[in-house]
Order: sequence, then structure tokens, then C-alpha cells
Amino acid sequence: MKKLPIIIFSGLLLVTSCAKEFNNVYKSSDYQYKYEYAKECFANGKYTRATTLLSELITLMKGTDKAEESLYMLGMAQYNNKDYTNASETFRRYSNSYPRGAYSEQAKYYVGQSLYMSTPEPRLDQSQTVAAISAFQEFLDLYPNSELKPIAQQRLFALQDKLVEKELYNARLYYDIGTYFGNCSSGGNNYESCVITAQNALKDYPYSKYRENFSILIMKSKYELAQMSVESKRLDRYQDAQDECYGFINEYPDSKEKASAERYIEKCKSYIAAHEHDADNMGPINDMNRN
Repeated sequence: MKKLPIIIFSGLLLVTSCAKEFNNVYKSSDYQYKYEYAKECFANGKYTRATTLLSELITLMKGTDKAEESLYMLGMAQYNNKDYTNASETFRRYSNSYPRGAYSEQAKYYVGQSLYMSTPEPRLDQSQTVAAISAFQEFLDLYPNSELKPIAQQRLFALQDKLVEKELYNARLYYDIGTYFGNCSSGGNNYESCVITAQNALKDYPYSKYRENFSILIMKSKYELAQMSVESKRLDRYQDAQDECYGFINEYPDSKEKASAERYIEKCKSYIAAHEHDADNMGPINDMNRN
């Protein structure tokens, strides 16, 4: 047990010594020494220290043969330190400054990769996701034969799925709140918004793995909309809901929601048949009125 305080004391001395050494380097006016020390920090995984030194050196070394490498290394240090926002900006700066540089391909890739790592969950704003998609697409256009192409494509598909998830979340939200705001008699409700959102998603992402989920929401929303419509719109909306249910069953015959679709069809048929019966009975009366 007596050795433990000695070990702790030795560790503190080491930390203090390292901190003192870094401070001396940071204050030094020998930029070449600073640069070599920054490279050593980067190689040893001390990315915060490397970033601190390189952030100063990229300006001081501008125009020298070390400028390009220091800028790319700064981007990698920021990325490895999980500072993805600054990393994407640094890699973009490298790409603009050295479009044919030694690290141009990697820098282009890491613009997208940095943005990819900072994208939020699907429920939140997806501006960063759109930016990452654009960055990866630009990389693939510039380097179609790159060794990084497979992973860039995987990232691209994952990002697109995130956008689809965002639309699915929005559509579900509209469906869940239903008539909470407004109703059919006042010009529409959230079921209509659900249908529009889901239909647009199917148009924009026709091969999405969430295609059935959107179709289910459209079918259910159209049926709910028919039920809650004013009388003047009800027949058309029941007919539309019935057509949607038949189309759903044709496209997804093994869906877990097939029973729901069949139940909706029967209810739609009942309303349509009753309405047509009433119209037939009104026919002779209307003819008498016309006479």
C-alpha cells in the first residue's frame, strides 16, 4: 500500500512535466520545432495538443512546403478528436486550397464523413444530413474509382434512409394527432397532411425500405378522412379509401395490415352501397319533381 502514494506522485510529476513541455513548445518561436512536435502529438493520439499547435501553424506556414500537410493534419486531428464541425470546414478548406494536392481525395471524402458523423437523429432538423449527402455525392463524382467508393456509397444510402425516416416520423405524427387541429368541415385536417407527406416520400424515395410503412399510413388516413368528412365529400372519399385498400392488398398481399385493409373495404362498401340505394330511391321522386 505504501507504493500507491509514490505511484500517484510519480504520475503527477509526469503530467506536470508534459504540460510544462507543451507550454514551452507553444510559446516557442521555432516554427519548425513546433511543427515536428505537433506531428509527434498527432502520431501519439494527442489530438487536442496537435490541434492547438496546428491551428496556429497553418497560418504561419502558408506558402511553405509544410502548409498543405499541416492543413490536412489539422483536419484529421479535429476529426479524431470528434470535433466534426470544424473538421468538415478544415477539409473543405484543404480541398479549395489544394484541389490537386497529395491528400485531395482523402480530404474530399472526409468532408462528407465529418458531416456524416455529426448528423442528428431522424426526428431533428436534417440540414446536416442533406449537406453530407451532397458532399459524398461530390466525392463520388470526382473519384468514381476510389478505394473509398464502397464506404462512401454505404454512407450515402444510410443518410438517405435518415431523410426517409424523418418523413416517416412526420407522416406518423400527422396521423397520430389526427383531427386535433381543425377538421374536415373547416378545410382539412392532419390526415390529409399525412397522406400528402407519405405520397411525396414515396415519390422521392420509390425504393425505400419504408415504402410499406408509408402505404399503410396513406390507407389508414384515407379511411379516417372518409369517416370524418362532411356529407358532401364522404362518398368520394369512401370510394378513394376503398381503391387505396385494394391497391395496398395487391402490392402487399402478405402484409400484417392486410386484415385492416379488408375490414376497411367492407365498411367502405357498406357506406357506398347504402348511399347508392338512397340515390336510387330518390330517383323517382326527382323525376316527379321534374315533371
